[in-house]
Amino acid sequence: MKFAFIADFFADEILGGGELNNQELIEILKQRKHEVVQIKSVFVTPDFIKANSDSFFIIANFIMLSEDCKRALANKNYLIYEHDHKYLPHRNPARCKEFKCPEQYIINRDFYKSAKAVLCQSQFHSDIVNKNLNTDNIVNLGGNLWSLDSLSKMRTIASKEKQNKCSILDSNISHKNTIGAIRHCNSKGYEHELIKSSSYYEFLEKLGANEKFCFFPKTPETLSRVVVEARMMNMSIIINRLIGAASEPWFSLKGDKLIDIIEHKRKEIPEKIECLL
Repeated sequence: MKFAFIADFFADEILGGGELNNQELIEILKQRKHEVVQIKSVFVTPDFIKANSDSFFIIANFIMLSEDCKRALANKNYLIYEHDHKYLPHRNPARCKEFKCPEQYIINRDFYKSAKAVLCQSQFHSDIVNKNLNTDNIVNLGGNLWSLDSLSKMRTIASKEKQNKCSILDSNISHKNTIGAIRHCNSKGYEHELIKSSSYYEFLEKLGANEKFCFFPKTPETLSRVVVEARMMNMSIIINRLIGAASEPWFSLKGDKLIDIIEHKRKEIPEKIECLL
């Protein structure tokens, strides 16, 4: 198959969870002998779509994709690989009662409905998207993709002795709610450590050095890679009800057993995508 992979940014620009997941999918598709062209959404034009009309399009984050391009994709084979909630201008269904937002706030409805499938990260994520779009093309992938090297790294960290501390994500993004996690740890008397690094593997080392991970996001986490990483590294977690991974049947596992499940996703998720197309 030939794929055109469209996203706002790629992993060589931003080391976000969505970008890392996308890059791993691109690499796996290439390993499965597919041709993959990747292009930033800001550079996509109707002419590009026409020139690649024999491709299957995978649309990841698409904030910078023009309305003309969305219309040009309407009669093409495309999937939306949803990483948040881009059917809302504020992208936060937690602002609405039981995550169901008023009809007048829904955007991009036709773009979602015309897709072959809207790929979601967890059952929690799928349920929220369906509650707002009420469409029959929503598919739960039930997880994310990690590289074999990163999974191997987490196996090693999982086996190490841990400190009696609570890791807290050190983020200046308000909806990650670092302050809320600090307050909780202080109220419980937990010794805590703020975790931050521009190096992914160094971040994992720091995160996994402690017994617990505390995370209270303010927006629904479609999966929450960092929480899954904590579980894979044999950590206990302190979370709120906004973690998508908690809706998955494998979430009770941790350490090697969970890593085995996530490693299998490297085969399961691309196969689902191939079948859908």
